[in-house]
Parts: sequence; C-alpha cells; structure tokens
Amino acid sequence: MNQREIPVDQVWGMVRCEAESAVARDPVFGAALSSAILDHPDFAHALAHQIGARLGRSPADRERFARVAGEAFAASPDLVEAASRDLQSIAVHDPAMTTLLPPLLNFKGYVALQAWRVSNWLWRQRRNDLALLLQSLSSDQLQVSIHPSASIGTQVFLDHATGIIIGAFAMIGDEATILQNVTIGRKQSEPDRAPKIGRGVYLSAGSTIIGGVSIGDFAKVGAGALVEHDVPAGCTAVGVPARLTNCPEPVMPSWES
Repeated sequence: MNQREIPVDQVWGMVRCEAESAVARDPVFGAALSSAILDHPDFAHALAHQIGARLGRSPADRERFARVAGEAFAASPDLVEAASRDLQSIAVHDPAMTTLLPPLLNFKGYVALQAWRVSNWLWRQRRNDLALLLQSLSSDQLQVSIHPSASIGTQVFLDHATGIIIGAFAMIGDEATILQNVTIGRKQSEPDRAPKIGRGVYLSAGSTIIGGVSIGDFAKVGAGALVEHDVPAGCTAVGVPARLTNCPEPVMPSWES
C-alpha cells in the first residue's frame, strides 16, 4: 500500500478481496472469516462486529456491544472514516504488515482504538456510564485503557498495545505511534493538566509522559523514558528523567537544570 488515502468503500472492497482469497487458501480459516467479514454489508458493520467480539464476554454481551458500536457509526460516519485511516496507516508504517485483513482481525491495539472512538462518542453524548464500561472492558480484554474524555487524531498506531494507558483529557495528534506499556497521564498534584502529544510523535515501549507537558510534532521518546518537561518538535527524549538529544534547534535552558 502507498500513503495515498483510500476511501472507506474501497478499503472495504480490498478487505473482502483479501478475505475471499484467504478462504480459498484455507477453508478451515474461512469459517471464521464468514462471520467476521463476509457476512457483513460494509466496513462499519464488520468493525462493529469486531468490537463486540473482542469486548463481550458472552454471546449476549457481544451482540449488545456490537449494536452500540453500530449505533455510534450510524450517527457519526466520521468515526468510520477515522477507523479506515487508522487501518491504512498500519499497512504503511508497520514493516511486518502490507495488507489490511490481518490487523483488522488480529491487532488488539487497532480494535482497542476503535472501541475508544465509540466510548468517546458515548462520552460526548453524556452516556458516561456506558462509555466508562467500554473503557473497563477494553482494559480487561485487550490490556489497553483509554479514558473516554481523551482526544485522539487519526492514522494512529497502537503497536503491540499491551499495557497502554491514556488518561483523562490527554490529547494525541494524527499519525502518532504508541508502543506497549506506554503511560500518558496527569499528575495527582495537577489534575487539570494533561499531556498533549503532537502529530507524528513516536512513543517507544515503556515510556511515561506525565503532567501538563507538550510533545512537539515528530518528536520521539525513547524506551523507558520519563518525560515531565515539554519536548520540542523534532527532538528525541531519552532517560530517567528524560534529557533531549538530536534536536533541530538549541535546547532551552530549563532542560539543562
């Protein structure tokens, strides 16, 4: 795939073609593909099914949560557009993946992000209890906890995803990549200030971004780093506490203290 954005209907056509080819190659796998992909009329219905299947603990719960997701997608088609862009970005940015079907079926970070989009829609509809339930189920079933009040752009990739925590009111820009065991949250002493993550930021495994800090566009945070100060655009932050390196411009004195 290239980086040209593909319309949702075309994405769905590509997914179905991949599913049909997979059925031809492996009829045993094909039984699962029928209920997950081929039985659905469009991308929104298939995605709602995936959310229900991943979050629900019983057949009734799976049906219920798929219905909630379908309601959100019908009311806000922009959620489906965002999900399509997220899926396409995986094929662009993950060197191990060039097709769309495997991440849709198997990448729990992708499903967790779309479940968050539904919970965020519920939160904005003031259906807070149901929104928080979806967050709790995502944490339990997928090991990804994203507060419904957070703000997340599109073409976002939660890679591996286990242990990701994104707290209330955090803001994450388009094209961000977040690896496993990343924490983005507020300080207890400053509950009204949450991190702001810019466009194209790369947060490596085990990093922590805490407090009212800003991570500038296309900055990187190294594995295990603890960031409590702003990171300028294009810089890399490494270490505990984090220090800056590879900055395109001189570092502000506050980082040297």
